[in-house]
Amino acid sequence: MEKLISYVKHSRAELTKVIFPTKEQVRNAFVSVVIVVTVIAIFLALIDLIMSFALSTIA
Repeated sequence: MEKLISYVKHSRAELTKVIFPTKEQVRNAFVSVVIVVTVIAIFLALIDLIMSFALSTIA
């Protein structure tokens, strides 16, 4: 039981050291991720379209 109490005390002490992001930081990170994912998806779609077109003209 003593180990459990010690664990909880140490966990609380560590949580006081954590710096949580602000709402603005979370929003900026979210927007950045959405933009990057969208750009990569468009790039892959264009590559797929080009490859499909190239293969259909060959065959």
